[in-house]
Amino acid sequence: VTIRMKTLLLLLYVASSSAFPVAPETEDEDIQLVKVNIYHRDNSPFDGPNGFLAHAFQPGNGIGGDVHFDEAEYWTKGSNGRRYNLFLVTAHELGHSLGLSHSTDPGALMYPNYSYTDPNEFRLPQDDINGIQTIYGQSDNPIQPTEMLFLKGRYFWRKHPQMTEVELNFISLFWPKLPSGIQAAYENVERDQVFLFKENKYWVLSGYDLVYNHPKSIYDLGFPKTVKRINAAFSDENSGKTYFFGYPKKIINEFRGISKNIDAAFQYGYIYFFIGTRQFQFDPNVKRVVSVMKSNSWFNC
Repeated sequence: VTIRMKTLLLLLYVASSSAFPVAPETEDEDIQLVKVNIYHRDNSPFDGPNGFLAHAFQPGNGIGGDVHFDEAEYWTKGSNGRRYNLFLVTAHELGHSLGLSHSTDPGALMYPNYSYTDPNEFRLPQDDINGIQTIYGQSDNPIQPTEMLFLKGRYFWRKHPQMTEVELNFISLFWPKLPSGIQAAYENVERDQVFLFKENKYWVLSGYDLVYNHPKSIYDLGFPKTVKRINAAFSDENSGKTYFFGYPKKIINEFRGISKNIDAAFQYGYIYFFIGTRQFQFDPNVKRVVSVMKSNSWFNC
């Protein structure tokens, strides 16, 4: 089976402003997708069923970009538990064909372990978008957030479109140097960083990596000494402003219907304020609360 790079662009959506190299109509296909046996003369033999499913070669001449599938595996276009979805494996391997390496993000397409996702609901995760944009350049189209993190006590919940269930983890498992009991967090989209606050300290994440090995003081951000902690924070995608709660300013002046005792806040189209067991959905356009829900509704509860 052979495929032209322009067909690859339809199969694997990549948010990039640069065009990938495409073979002219008069040239042979520059990427081949081939089902092969264990020993197929590329110095990378397969190992039979349920081992290495496929492999691809980084961009280059000759075999560069080609994808080999182990013919000993059982392939399917659906979700049969004993078979592997051909679309998902192909999308992963074509990531290698475009120059991507494996990712440490469990929700990424380029994570090395196979995980089923309904192909009809597949969206390219942000980690993979970041990787492909590093190689081919950024798109002028805004990229919507693809995952959400909720932190409480020693735990964090990870809601990702590639996962049917919300994932629960220990904070210390991913970030050993982060404390438990994070009190506020917000994402700086322009810098692609997440700021986390506890008492008068803050930490910065870039992807899944800590930017600093030690906490910084919130007073380095310009807060007066009268501020002892940040209760909640979010960055307004419309105005570009970042709102911090706990700072001595009346909330009702900006967000009518919201009390001062905010536990958490974030923006996802609407602005969501968490107060106790309830969350308030605030419409920034009409500047009022439009719905009140249980705080755990994001976890399919």
